[in-house]
Parts: sequence; structure tokens; C-alpha cells
Amino acid sequence: MVIVCSSVRHGESIVKDLSLADSGRRKLKRTEVKMPGLMAVRTLSVPSKPLKDVNITCSLNITTHTGVLVEELTALGANVRLCSNNISSTDDHVAAAIARDSAIVFARDGQTPEQYWSCTARAVDWGLSTGPHLILDHGGDLTMLIYKGVEAEKEFASKGTFPDLGSTNDVASKAMLTIISESLKSDPMKYHKINDGIVGVTMENTTGANMLLQMQNSGTLLFPAISVREFVSKIMFANNLTGGCQSLPDDLMDATDVMIAGKVALVAGYGDVGRSCAGALKQAGAQVIVTEIDRECALQATMEGIQVRPLKDAVPEADIFVTTAGYKDMIMVEDMRKMKNDAILCNIDSSVIHIDIVGLETFPGVKKFTTSPLTDRWVFSETGRAIIVLAEGRPMNLSCATGPPSFAISTSLTNQVFSLLELWNERSSGKYEKKVYDFPKHLDEKVAALHLEKLGAKPNLLTKDQAGDISIPVEGPHQPANNKHGVDWWVICGVLASCLSFLLAVATFVLRFGGDGN
Repeated sequence: MVIVCSSVRHGESIVKDLSLADSGRRKLKRTEVKMPGLMAVRTLSVPSKPLKDVNITCSLNITTHTGVLVEELTALGANVRLCSNNISSTDDHVAAAIARDSAIVFARDGQTPEQYWSCTARAVDWGLSTGPHLILDHGGDLTMLIYKGVEAEKEFASKGTFPDLGSTNDVASKAMLTIISESLKSDPMKYHKINDGIVGVTMENTTGANMLLQMQNSGTLLFPAISVREFVSKIMFANNLTGGCQSLPDDLMDATDVMIAGKVALVAGYGDVGRSCAGALKQAGAQVIVTEIDRECALQATMEGIQVRPLKDAVPEADIFVTTAGYKDMIMVEDMRKMKNDAILCNIDSSVIHIDIVGLETFPGVKKFTTSPLTDRWVFSETGRAIIVLAEGRPMNLSCATGPPSFAISTSLTNQVFSLLELWNERSSGKYEKKVYDFPKHLDEKVAALHLEKLGAKPNLLTKDQAGDISIPVEGPHQPANNKHGVDWWVICGVLASCLSFLLAVATFVLRFGGDGN
């Protein structure tokens, strides 16, 4: 089943409007100069074509940043089929440029769930029921489709039954199961055949990585996976220092015209992204409250001067709600009913499972008013109060804006290229089994090195004697593989505690012996 909404075809591609390609090409050219890591890899590797004739399916937010990534892969010799991992984050100009010049694209902005899953299924099907060699999966939907397809084919082979569309009320899940049911009628082993050719997958976001770990723990992971959610160059830049810090306040103000200063902002989750968002909102003048399930993260927030409270206690006080963590049902419709009038609710994580949009849509008497694209005001008839929901609970920094800065994203996407190269180069060595692996530390440091020159930074080099003294190679890696944050938080805590003890001792001395100051 192929569902197309006011789209055009170019070859096999399905995009909104191919006449947008020239505009998209100009956007891509402007972005390339801001992504030094990706462009350095292209310059160094293009002559050897290390991915020549490798079939790669990508599920990504289609932006200028990921457009540069896709054309990086094709420049390295790969054949690419691209779909979006978000129904409202596709830059139609970029999609048109890629479809015309470099890869096969199945995406347009504003898809329905049925169109989204139809495009996802097309992207993973390379003809004659064969699939890709490698998968670049941002949020996990590609991997989930293949997994659900294989499971459905097993069930069909043993019992002759199709997926039960009544097993879920979620529109998107029904659309995915419908796609799988259609494939069973034409080829009852389609997803088995697709799976047989897959060397591995790279996964970026937390929700997708957690899904892979669950599959690994249950013994159902279908192929090797490299999780790129936690590596220093991503955490320090794409997630933390320049990601949420720069994009969240700007995106909120652009979408709602709200003044953040003086507002009470609740950030759900205090991981790397949540910490960045909380810091950005605090710097913009908001009073920040954090909800957190992890005791260590809660301690960190508290020591950084931020309140940590249960969601149910803070809901009536907050003006702005931002979800960042990787688990579902963080904010339910019952919470929304208790919010202030015109409270703003948004999500900055790449998953859509955090906010109970289905519960909101089906709540008795609720009315929806679209005030601007991807900004909806929902009014509860019983109270007359309203809440403002951005991007229908999807990632607002990508749906309502263009996401983090290009330089920050360059670190993350350069890592994706190295992960794909690693999986492909080691495909016959037995190094990677059907498990979830962290991004190799030596490649993490290489990603950082590729971005230093653009900043005018020149790090020191160890001598052989110095390297031998601390038992590491001269060329690195310079940190242990399990060091994902560059700096040990507990070391920082220890230093802060020592400083506090010193200051208390000084204060005690002054109070006891300082006299009247004469």
C-alpha cells in the first residue's frame, strides 16, 4: 500500500515539490562550510570510496544538517534510500535537492501516520524483497518495522494469522501493522529476506538505544548495533554546551512569542539534554524545576541550584513544560487538566512517547484551535482553561525550528559516518555480534580532533616517555572507554565539597576571632 499526499515523483523518490531543489541545494552549500568534521571525512575518504556499492537506508529528521550527511555517504560510494523519522520535521527544499542529485527520498513535511509508514517501508525495501546492508536509524522506527515484520511473518507461517489491528489504539502503530499485513499478502517472507542482508545499525537517540538494549536482553536483537547516544563529542556539544542551550529558548520564543524571564519552567529529566535545557531556561530568567527518577541526576540538579520535585506537585505552578527524558507517559492528560491557563507544553527529545497526545485528543469536551503552524491551543470545556502544545508532542526544536547549530550537529553526524564505516569494515571479522556496542573511544577522539582546526585550537602531543608513564598510546585514546562524559562528575563533587569545607572553616574563624573589625 503506497499513500502519497500532493507529492511528486522523481525516479523512485516521492517528495513534495521537485522545483524546490535549487533552493535546497543553496541551503546545503551554506551548511557544508559549518560542518568541518563531515567535510574533513569527505575530503580524506572520497578518493578510496570506502562505502562503494554499499546499500544504506537512513531514517532521519531531514534537515540541512542530515542532508549534508546523506550526501557524505553517497560521496563515499554508498547507495542511499532516505525517509524521515518525524512527520513534521522534513525540509522539503532539502528533500527535493537530495532526490534530484544524490539519493532516493521518501519524505515530505506534514505526513499522516499512514504516509509516514508507507515511506518508511519503501525506504527499507531495495527491490525483490532485499534490504539494505546498513541502517542509520535516528529514533528506532526502521529497526522496529523490520523486527515487527519478522515477528509477524513467524506468526503467519505457524498460525496463518495477520497482525491484530485491534491490539492498539495508537494511529501510528495501526498504520505500521497495516503495512506489515499488506506485505504478508505479497511476500510472506519479505522482512526475513531484508533482515538476512543487514550487517548492522547505528542508533542515535535514547529511546531507540533503549529499545535495542531491550531486544538484546530478550535475545531478539536481529543484527549488531552501535549506539551513538553517549560519546563525549556529542554530549558536550550536540546535547549540552551548544545544543539545547542555544536552540530551546529561541525556539520557544519563535513559536509562542513568550517572554521566558519570570516564568516557572519545568524540565522533565535531568540527563545530558535536560541539564542543557534547564541551564538555558535558567539563563533566560526562568525559575526552573526539574523532575527526575535517577537519584544521581537529582543530586546533580540540586547541587546546581535547581529544585527537584515530583511532577504532580509542580504541575499547578509551571508556565512552561519541557520533556527531555527517554521513557513514556511523562505528562498525561490528567496532568494537563491541572496546568495553568495557557501553560506551554513541548518536547525536545526525538521520541513522541513522553506526552499523552492521544489522551488529550480523546478527552471529553476538549477543543483544539490551531493558532499558528504546529502551535495548538487546547481548551478544556469543564474548566475553560487552555494549554498550548507545540509540534503535537514531537521534537519542537526540529518541527518548529531548524534544530541545534550546524557545528554542534557536525560532531554527532561525523560519528554516524565512522560508525557505519566501522560496521562495514568489520563485517567479516566477527568483532560485532548481535549485541549493542558503544561508539569506540578512539573514534570519539578522532571526531573531536576533526573539529579543532575550525576553532583554531592546537592540543599538546605526548612524548613517548609521557605516554609510557601513564600507559596510553601517544596518539590516544587518552581517556578510558567507559568515560563518556569527559569529566568525572563525582570528582567535581569532591572538589566542590572541599571548597565548601574550606569556606566554612574560614567563616568560622572570622566569626570567632574577627572581633569587632577595628
